[in-house]
Amino acid sequence: MHPLISYIAQLCHRSAAAASVRARGLACIVAALCALAAGAQQYRFEIGPALGMSGYLGDVNNSNVFKHPGIAGGAVFRYNPNSRWALKANLLYASISGNSADMQSQLPAGQLLDFKSSLIDFGGQVEFNFLNFGTGPKYKKYKRLSPYMVLGMGAVVASAGDRGTAVSFVIPMGGGVKFKLKERLNLGFEFTMRKAFSDKLDGLSDLYGVKHGMAKNTDWYAVAAFTLTYEFSKRCVKCHYVE
Repeated sequence: MHPLISYIAQLCHRSAAAASVRARGLACIVAALCALAAGAQQYRFEIGPALGMSGYLGDVNNSNVFKHPGIAGGAVFRYNPNSRWALKANLLYASISGNSADMQSQLPAGQLLDFKSSLIDFGGQVEFNFLNFGTGPKYKKYKRLSPYMVLGMGAVVASAGDRGTAVSFVIPMGGGVKFKLKERLNLGFEFTMRKAFSDKLDGLSDLYGVKHGMAKNTDWYAVAAFTLTYEFSKRCVKCHYVE
């Protein structure tokens, strides 16, 4: 073989070998990034208990919602399609009470009324996280702590003892904050006001002679609760920032 041709062949072989080394190095880097991403998985679902207190605004309390605080507790379930949005379902028990003697204004004829009711609340809400909630590599910009707002709809069954039982459509609205204790364990606190489309959650109605209706009533209740949820079912992990 001619010496010049042999020299060119050696150069080509060396270049091909160097390109192969660079390709293997790039593949290793990509694999390492994917391994880092997989090391802090994101999960689709979470479930856990809720515990806190409840309050009431209505015919015999028109100022401080927690004037007579009650107990609230139950369970929550979330579906997390990504780090910003979540769909939540809840099943809660709450107790509410009130006494007209605590009001600055008087009821007609100076009557004094009080009540105690037990509520069973079932509903669904949409949550929006203000930050990318989660843990993982820096390039994904996850945050362990995020405030969020919540809006939804549901139903409540209220039992006021001898005054009867009422069923109502409700709209919960409010906000909260969630903190990731561990990769799959979250601590949260949420406050919601729940607008009821019934004036009989307290077993009292039309005390001032004004007929109530679907959109004209006075009964609201509030829930302020801590949650502790466990995540499961991995989401698809990608080696680039997409959220």
